[in-house]
Amino acid sequence: MEDIVLPERAEAAKTAAAPGAAAAPDKSKPGSQLLALVLDSLEKDKAEDVVPIALKGKSEMADYMVIASGRSTRQVVSMSEKLNEVMKAELGHACRVEGRQTGDWVLMDCGDIIVHIFRPEVREFYQLEKMWLPNGAATAAAKV
Repeated sequence: MEDIVLPERAEAAKTAAAPGAAAAPDKSKPGSQLLALVLDSLEKDKAEDVVPIALKGKSEMADYMVIASGRSTRQVVSMSEKLNEVMKAELGHACRVEGRQTGDWVLMDCGDIIVHIFRPEVREFYQLEKMWLPNGAATAAAKV
């Protein structure tokens, strides 16, 4: 299996094209269940350009990193608050959150998953995908 977890739209298309293939996140693994929960919450809140990245073998800080964008500071803050509520309800504990005051970039440490929610301009400035994805994969992820 590749180290990269493709954006959910590409993953869904690949799964639909291959009947009987496993769903994107493997629900039997705790980190994958958490990833599915995070992706579902971000999708419901209309996050844009969601890019999940597998960190296994690259970093011991988490199993996955999810990078997403919101159209405004208000949407970025709202998505982080709703995701935190989902985590409290499902897991019984909240994520550690930084940056909610300004709303330009919210960092959420949810244990096995690190979530970054940016305004588009801030995301473009920091380009985290380029740091964590192999060469060329960040460009491919942006096109999907």
